[in-house]
Amino acid sequence: MRDQGAAISPFNSFLLLQGLETLSLRMDRHVENALKVVDFLKNHPKVERVNHPSLAEGKQGELYRRYFPKGAGSIFTFEVKGGAGAAKKFTESLELFSLLANVADLKSLVIHPASTTHSQMNEQELLACGIKPQTVRLSIGTEHIDDILADLSHGLAQL
Repeated sequence: MRDQGAAISPFNSFLLLQGLETLSLRMDRHVENALKVVDFLKNHPKVERVNHPSLAEGKQGELYRRYFPKGAGSIFTFEVKGGAGAAKKFTESLELFSLLANVADLKSLVIHPASTTHSQMNEQELLACGIKPQTVRLSIGTEHIDDILADLSHGLAQL
């Protein structure tokens, strides 16, 4: 071990290879679901703003469409109307989404960054990072899109 480093077990090697072999299928589903969620949220009356590269305009929008013709990223933020209290209530009202800070999981995740992952920052630092009190971060998973949208609808209905 000193000369060659730790060796991965055969079973862990199998799991790693299996995960790599299905990665493209999972990513297609992540991105497809994320774009449908973005479309749902951008028109919702209780949503102030959606921050996803597919909504970029001008040069940024051009670059997005050129480099990501099938869409990019399943992790993005949006802002609910009603401030920090509404954002926290929304995140706690979801049932399908897991309230977790990690990202890019197979399942859908939600977090309120200002009170969790970035809670050590003051208000000015948060704003400098683009995090407002009403910001919610989503990591869209591979569940059926109808279930994802139903859960988001349920959460937004609580506001």
